[in-house]
Amino acid sequence: MANIKSQIKRNRQNEAARQRNQAVRSEMRTRVRQALEAAEAGDADEARLKMREAQSRIDSAVAKGVLHARTAARRKARLERRIADALSA
Repeated sequence: MANIKSQIKRNRQNEAARQRNQAVRSEMRTRVRQALEAAEAGDADEARLKMREAQSRIDSAVAKGVLHARTAARRKARLERRIADALSA
């Protein structure tokens, strides 16, 4: 346990940030999962709607500093490809 006041405060700040980031990541993953489930069910319109929501959450995570921009681009590309494959099959 830290004895220094500044380190005690920094630990508090880090914990608060960790919880905020965890919430953002969880919401993002939930939206991605919902999009994939809709695509696997064969509902094209619903899958495209859910995909837009998932992409929006990914972009939001970038804006909040939770994800790197290139990581987000890669995730969106993979999501689009997986949904296209699921709908074509």
